[in-house]
Amino acid sequence: MQSHAAHALGLRGPPPALPGRRRARPWRRPATAVRAAVAPQRETDPRKRVVITGLGLVSVFGSEVDGFYDRLLAGESGVRTIDRFDPGSFPTRFAGQIRGFSSEGYIDAKNDRRMDDCIRYCIVSGRKALESAGLDRGSDAHGKIDLGRAGVLVGTGMGGLSVFSNGVQNLIEKGYRKISPFFIPYAISNMGSALLATDVGFMGPNYSISTACATSNYCFYAAANHIRRGEADVIVAGGTEAAIIPIGLGGFVACRALSQRNDDPETASRPWDKERDGFVMGEGAGVLVMESLEHAIKRDAPIIAEYLGGAVNCDAYHMTDPRSDGLGVSSCIAKSLEDAGVAPEEVNYINAHATSTLAGDLAEVRAIKQVFKNLSETKINSTKSMIGHCLGAAGGLEAIATIKSITNGWVHPTINQFNSEPEVDFDTVANEKKQHEVNVERVSSI
Repeated sequence: MQSHAAHALGLRGPPPALPGRRRARPWRRPATAVRAAVAPQRETDPRKRVVITGLGLVSVFGSEVDGFYDRLLAGESGVRTIDRFDPGSFPTRFAGQIRGFSSEGYIDAKNDRRMDDCIRYCIVSGRKALESAGLDRGSDAHGKIDLGRAGVLVGTGMGGLSVFSNGVQNLIEKGYRKISPFFIPYAISNMGSALLATDVGFMGPNYSISTACATSNYCFYAAANHIRRGEADVIVAGGTEAAIIPIGLGGFVACRALSQRNDDPETASRPWDKERDGFVMGEGAGVLVMESLEHAIKRDAPIIAEYLGGAVNCDAYHMTDPRSDGLGVSSCIAKSLEDAGVAPEEVNYINAHATSTLAGDLAEVRAIKQVFKNLSETKINSTKSMIGHCLGAAGGLEAIATIKSITNGWVHPTINQFNSEPEVDFDTVANEKKQHEVNVERVSSI
């Protein structure tokens, strides 16, 4: 499903070490041909350069980043028949449903029982990201930062859908007196950011963006701009989603957006394949700790990657369908590259939106080809082939997968590649992982 807006962002490995600072791995120069190209000017001010210092997630493959990426590299599908409720009356009966999730150690038992999963996923992924950045509550670094310049910006496409659905059902069946007093707080979309900030004491920018599939990337873009403008030193940003409940499944069925491959759910998400028949619902959360390079250096933070730039726009075309020529997406990519100071020739890996929808997949392919004229050395893959489409959390989880590809030199496969569309004449990393030295990566959401 498409949102009204498109967003693209550029990522690369950790920046070159400044004088007196050690780095964990050497920065790779672009290929000679790329160095010869005239690239746009990149930001050099360490106060305005934005780096990634922490990663946190909740996914169908668990809540540990390394484990998540290991299973992506293995080409494992996380799509199964839904068992959270009886899906027997629906034409689609499977999803990338999270099983065995635990918030122990992150949310107290009393509040955990009340919260919507959307909020639970946000808090756990956020706290895990802060742990990896060395900034979790109680740490020495947490005690030294300016909490008034630390923010949280975690968005969601659907909000607290379970809490909302249960509240409406109670109203209809039992009357207003049976509506939980937590109905409004836990249903609204900004409560994940608010409660995470309350938990860790961050008093800086705090809100939630909701732009359907593009939610997470919008949050990264907004967070980076807060830092660039000098309004914050560090922001936890990303997306969270928990919509695999009857009304969520039924709503997407009504849109005729979902695959109905009930006889073989694990192969249902087939980006770019001729036999694709719709996307597969997923859920979870993915967040990054973003901070200025100057701030990260001062506290000797673990710098994982650098955010180079991004852009947002609207194709002004249709409520759910993309323009077939991909114009809105291609113009957004071009603006993102300009903001990042990156020439198209420098990008050699793209984590595509690639949802497995009939119209969306090809529109994105056409958009990519409008900007990147030579894709012969570029790997383009789809994380959704394994975990489904996680809606507002999609960009967050895919950004983490993208960053992991930078740090370990392997890109995960796009599984279920059986018979590609003729227009897909580039390397989709079909069915098996590939070793690939990445220069600059692009993460797309539409």
